[in-house]
Amino acid sequence: MNKIFILFVLCMVAVGVSAQSTPIYLDSNAPIEQRVEDALSRMTLDEKIAVIHAQSKFSSPGVKRLGLPDFWTDDGPHGVRPDVLWDEWEQAGQTNDSCVAFPALTCLAASWNPSLARLYGRSLGEEALYRYKNMILGPGVNIYRTPLNGRNFEYMGEDPLLASAMVVPYIQGLQSNGVSACVKHFCLNNDEENRFQVNVIVSDRALHEIYLPAFEAAVKKGHTWGLMGAYNLYKNQHNCHNQYLLNDLLKRDWGYDGVVVSDWGGTHDTDQAVKNGLDMEFGSWTNGLTAGASNAYDMYYLALAYKKGIQSGKYTTRELDDKVRRVLRLFFRTTMAPKQGHGFLCSESHYEAARKIADEGIVLLQNNRGVLPLDLKQAKTVLVVGENAIKMMTVGGGSSSLKVQREISPLQGLTDAIAAMAPGVKVEYERGYVGDTTGAYNGVTTGQDLRESRSQSQLIADAVAKAKTADYVIIYGGLNKSDYQDCEGHDRKQYELPYAQDQLIEALAKANKNLIYVNISGNAVAMPWKAQVPAIVQGWFIGSEAGEALADVLTGKANPSGKLPFTWPASLQDVGAHALNAYPGKWRGAAKTGPDDWDFSKIIDEEYKEGIYVGYRWADKHKTHPLFAFGHGLSYTTFAMSNLRINKTDVPAGDSITATVTVKNTGNRAGAQVVQLYVSDPTTVVDMPVKELRGFQKVMLEPGESKDVTITIGGRAFQYWDESKGSWTTSLGKRTMLVGDAADHTPLRATFTVK
Repeated sequence: MNKIFILFVLCMVAVGVSAQSTPIYLDSNAPIEQRVEDALSRMTLDEKIAVIHAQSKFSSPGVKRLGLPDFWTDDGPHGVRPDVLWDEWEQAGQTNDSCVAFPALTCLAASWNPSLARLYGRSLGEEALYRYKNMILGPGVNIYRTPLNGRNFEYMGEDPLLASAMVVPYIQGLQSNGVSACVKHFCLNNDEENRFQVNVIVSDRALHEIYLPAFEAAVKKGHTWGLMGAYNLYKNQHNCHNQYLLNDLLKRDWGYDGVVVSDWGGTHDTDQAVKNGLDMEFGSWTNGLTAGASNAYDMYYLALAYKKGIQSGKYTTRELDDKVRRVLRLFFRTTMAPKQGHGFLCSESHYEAARKIADEGIVLLQNNRGVLPLDLKQAKTVLVVGENAIKMMTVGGGSSSLKVQREISPLQGLTDAIAAMAPGVKVEYERGYVGDTTGAYNGVTTGQDLRESRSQSQLIADAVAKAKTADYVIIYGGLNKSDYQDCEGHDRKQYELPYAQDQLIEALAKANKNLIYVNISGNAVAMPWKAQVPAIVQGWFIGSEAGEALADVLTGKANPSGKLPFTWPASLQDVGAHALNAYPGKWRGAAKTGPDDWDFSKIIDEEYKEGIYVGYRWADKHKTHPLFAFGHGLSYTTFAMSNLRINKTDVPAGDSITATVTVKNTGNRAGAQVVQLYVSDPTTVVDMPVKELRGFQKVMLEPGESKDVTITIGGRAFQYWDESKGSWTTSLGKRTMLVGDAADHTPLRATFTVK
C-alpha cells in the first residue's frame, strides 16, 4: 500500500500538483466550468498561446504538464479523411485509415428524415473515435444559392428550415460519441471561385432569414462544440476573424460557448484574429496558407506574434483567456470527457447506415410510362452506359475526398442485383463518354485505368448500336468530383452537362424507348432532352454503397422516397443570382492573375441582389417553371392527402398552431411520403415570399394504410427580420396554410389569423 501511495504522489507531482488534493480540472465529475477555470489558472502564457493554434496539419497541442492530451481534427463531413504526414499534405501511408464513405449531405437532406441525420452523425462519430479524432470538420449548412457552386454537394440545400432540421440531429449523433462537430462554413460561403477574396454584400433581412438559421439552430439546438469560419469576407472583414459575425452575433447574441476554428489558411492578420472572435487557428505553412517552412507553426498569426504583443503591452490577456476557456471547454467535452462512445471502423452497421441513408435520399424525378422499377421477367439484356457507372466518386472533390475500404460502382451493384433477381438477364456496358481519367487526389489513388482510345463519335455510335437491341438502357451520367465540377476550390463553368453527354443522351433516346438516366452529382444540371427520356433519377454522390443503393431503387427493392432539397431550374436565368447578374460579383480593381494569386488587396464584391428570394421563393415570385420543384420526388406507389384541419383559426402572437392531415397509401406497395407544410402571408404590408416551408414530416405507410400526420408551427414561422428594428417581428394578419408533397403541389388549404 505504501508503494502505491508513493507512486500516486510522484504522479501528482509530475503533473504539477500536490498529492493532498486532486485538481478540479482532473475531476471528471466536477462541473465543466469549474474544471475550465481551474486548468486556466494553472497554465503559463506559453501554454495558453500553444493551445490556440495548430502544431501539425490537423492537430493542436494539449498541455502535457497538466495531463491534457493533444487535440486531433479531421476532415468530414462524409467520412474520416485519411491521415497525412505531420507537416505535409502527403499521405502518411497508414494501413488502418480506410473508412466508410457516407452519402454526401445533399443526399442526406433529400431524405427529409431527421432520424437518419442522427444515425449519420453517430456512425461517423464511431469511425472518428476509432481513428482517435476529436473533431470532425463538418457538417456544412451553407445555402444553395446557385447550381454552379462547386461545393453544394457538401451542404443541405436551399431552404433554411430543412437545413436546420437536418443539421441538429447530425450534430447530436456525432457529439453523443464525445466527438465534436465543427459546423461550416460560417457564413455566406455560397460559391467557391475566388473564395478568399469575395466580399459578400447582403441585406440584414436575407442574412437572418436565409443564410443564418441553420447555423443558429446548430448553436442553440444542436449545441455544437465547434464552428468553422469561412474564407470569404462580410463587411470587408474575413469571416474567420469578423467582429460582426463572431463577436456580435455568434458569441453575444446567440450565447455560443464553443470554439471558432479558422478554415485552413483562413487567418490573415494577428490584430483581427486577436480581437474579432477567432479561437483556434489552423492551416498550412507559416502564414497558415501559402508559404513558409515546415514545422513553422510558431509563425502563425495567433502564435509568437500574439505572444510578443502581450509581452509588449499591445494586448491584454483578456481576449486570450476567453479563447483558452473555450478551448479547455472543448477538451473537457472531448479528450477529457468522463465518458466517450465506442469506436468502430468499417463495421457492417456503418455500411447498413450508409445504404439506408442513400436509399431514402435518392430521388425519382421522372417516371413516364412506369418504366421503373425494372421489369426483368421478360427482359434479356440491360445496357449500362456512362463513365459514371464505373468511376469511383469517393476520391476527389476537395477536403471531403476519402480513402475507402470499398466502393461499389453503379455497374457492379446493378449487375449483382440483376444476377440475384433474374439470372438469365445479361448486363452489358458501353463507355458512352470520357470525362476525368486521373483517379487521384492528395495522394489517394483509385487504382482505375479509365483511359480510352475511341473518339467521342465512336463511343456514341457503339452505345447506340447496343441500345437498339437492349430491353432497357440505363445511363449513369452527370458530374464528377474533378476541378470545375462538384469540387472544392472552383465553381462550375456551365450549367450544361460536360463531356458531350447531351449528344449521347439524345442519341440513345432515339435508339431505345426504355431509357433511364441516372444523374450523379451534388448539383442540378440542364436537361434539354427531359421530354425524350422516360425515367430520370437523381443519384447524388452516395459513397461506399453507391452501386447497391442505386440498384435498390432501380430494381424496386427500395421504394424511392427522396425529395429534392433544392429547386432544379430549367436554366440559369431562372435563378435570382444569375437573372440579376449578381453572380459572381465584380472586382474592385485589378483581377487575379491566376488561381494561386492570393493578394488580399484584390477584392471582389458580390451583392446578393435577390435578397430573400432564393430557390422556390424566386420561382414563386417570378412565376418561373423549374424542371423539378423544391420538395419534388416520386414513388413506386401513390399517396393521397386529405382532411386538413387546424386546432385554431386565431393565433395570438407568440403562440403556435397545429395542423393535422390524413395521408393514405393508395398504391400496392409500401412507401414513404413527406408531408410539406408551407405558409403564405398574403395580407402583410411587408414584402414576403408567396410561401415558405414552415414544417414537414415523413411518414411510412403500408398499402392501403392511412395515418394522421400532425405538425405544429409557431415562433419564427410568423416572423420576419425587421431591418429598421434589427430584430424579429411578428407579422399580424391572415395566413394561408398550404399542404402538399412539393413546392409546386400544395392542394390542401386552411386559413387562420395571427393576432
